[in-house]
Amino acid sequence: MTLIGFLVLLAIAAVCGAIGQSLAGYDLGGCLVSIVVGFIGAYIGLWIAGKFNLPPIFTISIQGQPFPVVWSVIGSAIFTLIVALLRRAFIGRN
Repeated sequence: MTLIGFLVLLAIAAVCGAIGQSLAGYDLGGCLVSIVVGFIGAYIGLWIAGKFNLPPIFTISIQGQPFPVVWSVIGSAIFTLIVALLRRAFIGRN
């Protein structure tokens, strides 16, 4: 994978992570956190889709590397909700 392909993959993960965070109604951080949340959301979303035998809905292929956009957004929202609930349980409402 070239540098341009990697940067495009990071940008797509950032957008998916940011959309997932906005759907969950909780912001975990800035752009780098959105990239990480997007990649974690892709793994969580693919795992959930695999458990329920659901097909990939919208996948973008970047230089042979597929990235599941819809499952990444759904997984990012789920991951953000879990982190928000854990943060509220351990730290409090502040």
